[in-house]
Parts: sequence; structure tokens; C-alpha cells
Amino acid sequence: MKVNRDRVIREALALLDEVGLEQLTLRALAKKLDIQAATVYWHFKSKQELIDEMATLVLAEGSKDLLPKKADADWSVWAVAFGTGLRKLLLRYRDGARLVAGSRLTDTRYMVVAESIAKRMVDAGFTVRQTVVLMSTINDYTESFVMEEQVVFPRPGERSAQYDLAARKAALEGKGLPILMQSGSILFDRFDRRYREGLDLIIRGARPG
Repeated sequence: MKVNRDRVIREALALLDEVGLEQLTLRALAKKLDIQAATVYWHFKSKQELIDEMATLVLAEGSKDLLPKKADADWSVWAVAFGTGLRKLLLRYRDGARLVAGSRLTDTRYMVVAESIAKRMVDAGFTVRQTVVLMSTINDYTESFVMEEQVVFPRPGERSAQYDLAARKAALEGKGLPILMQSGSILFDRFDRRYREGLDLIIRGARPG
């Protein structure tokens, strides 16, 4: 099969799921593709250039999940859909949040969807500045939340041994930290619930005008 730029990006995403972001290298990708490293370097001059393209593809192909089912829904429904949809697409890949955070988009496919969400906020009475601050706050909250979530669960349903809840509770026993002893199951389990609770706090604090 011909090795074109799109195939390299998609194979890189598959390799990301296998080895994680730290071990994703252009040479490892060349080995997976069974080609010379020089061929990969011909398409991408650096790992960051590859990451930018990977992040662009992830966001573009998942952007439809950022929109509510009903276009005439309240602005708050649009805001929730933006946040929960972003979390969903970041969780599709191992280290998905780290991949996307700080990357530079190479085309406007994701931006077109973001623009439609922003327009709904402006139509609801938010100023452009309020809209940008609200959406960037949701974006930053979601990316950082998923980064932590993917440390606890590097793969879906596979908890890291470093976040064993019983061991954490036992380590805090008798240390005079009763609230923190109870916090483990809130911080490091049932991430769906905690994400929605945090997102709700952001949205409740947002008001147009």
C-alpha cells in the first residue's frame, strides 16, 4: 500500500494507542509502517509537525460530537455539548488530551464548528469577549481534566496501580486528613460524574450581557 501523508497520520494515531505519546517517535512509526525512516521524515520534518497533523485530524473528525442534537437549544445546552463532546473525542485516543493541548491546527475544519458554537453564544447575548472566555475556559477545563483522567486510566477500564483507591486511603489513615481520606473516590473514580459537575459550575457562572 502506498505510503501517503494521510496514511502516516492514521498509522501514527494507531501507534499512539499502542505505546503512548512519549514513545511515539518518527522512527517507531517508520518501523510500524515497514518503511525507511527517511520516508517518514520526507512527510514530516519533526515529531511536533506530526503531532499537529494528528491533533488536527482528531479534532476535525470528532467535531460533529461538539454540537447539540437540536440547533434551537438554549445556549447552555450548546456549552454542555461543546464540553462533553470535546472530552469524548479526547478520550478516543491514548494521551489524547496531551496530544491536542498546545498543538497547532493545520486547517480550519474544527474551527468551522467552533465558529458555529461561538455564533450561538453571541446570538444569546454574550459579547465576543465573553464568548471567547467562556469557550476557552471550557476547553482548558476539559483538556486538563482529561489529562488527569488518562493518567488514572491510561486505557479505558485499566486503572494505573499508582491510583489504587484502597492503598491511598490506607496511606492517609491516622494522618488527621478526614476529608482527603474521603476524596479518593471523588477525584480518581467516576470521572463522568465529576466532569459534568465541574462543567455545571462553569456554566452556572456564565451570564450573557
